[in-house]
Amino acid sequence: MANRHLSRSIVMQTLYEWDFREGKLTDLEIEESLARNAEEFAPGVNDISFMRKLLLGILEKRTKLDDIIEKAAPDWPIEKIALVDRNILRMGLYELLFEDRTQVPAKVAINEAIELAKSFGGETSGKFVNGVLGAVYKELGEPGKEETSKKKSKAEPVDPKTLPVDKLGGAVVYARDGGDIYLGLVHDIFGHWTLSKGHYVEGEDDRAAITRIVNEEIGLPVTPSDLLGENEYVASHPEKGKLLKKVKYFLAEAPYQEITLKKVGGGLDDARWWKLAEILDLNLYDDMIPVITKAVDILLKK
Repeated sequence: MANRHLSRSIVMQTLYEWDFREGKLTDLEIEESLARNAEEFAPGVNDISFMRKLLLGILEKRTKLDDIIEKAAPDWPIEKIALVDRNILRMGLYELLFEDRTQVPAKVAINEAIELAKSFGGETSGKFVNGVLGAVYKELGEPGKEETSKKKSKAEPVDPKTLPVDKLGGAVVYARDGGDIYLGLVHDIFGHWTLSKGHYVEGEDDRAAITRIVNEEIGLPVTPSDLLGENEYVASHPEKGKLLKKVKYFLAEAPYQEITLKKVGGGLDDARWWKLAEILDLNLYDDMIPVITKAVDILLKK
């Protein structure tokens, strides 16, 4: 409804002011800012209770929301995302993850955020917000997908061959200790155990890239060996537009020594060794299971 869209724009402007002042507003100043913006930009709209609930909910969950944003947009630390865009993302994510879906369906949360981004953000803000919220929506299993009854406008087809390429590499890190084999995995804020992964540096070959990526993320010296798999997908970048991301996964041996997450933030919160027998009980991403399974098959044959 139109009033709710306007109310969300008031909340976004209040979040902008809070963020611009580096979160140094007192509780009273936040309330005053909301009331002032509502009176100036939405006179006669009697929806202050909705605005207040949404604003305070976002501020309460802000740290969690920022962690998820950085996971969904790993190329963009939260402080480097445009101020308007990151506050629209906070609002969209809050409504997507924490609001009652009978009141705010997932599609409504996403579409409202995209419209705000188009209205208040830059040229690529709508695409960026759509990409980040869409990634989280897919991770949630696309709740309410069947609720959409309106016909979607057909998106213009994109030929991946025409897109700039962003190369990434990941590794199934393993170590041997006595008769046991261990896998070194990282844990993300979505609750999954997954592989160390990062971007190639221009001119870097596979071996150098994987060695550097793993060491920078979990502090282990590794020796890459078998190629386990490759995949590619189209992603949106807030400045560069659409990119073709190509990811290679390798098997990489490490000494069995302390494993520590060196890159704090960015969507990761833990790193740990796991025995092969324990892997089946872990919460893994579906697309990582074939890669890890292939690695385990190779290790058991060695």
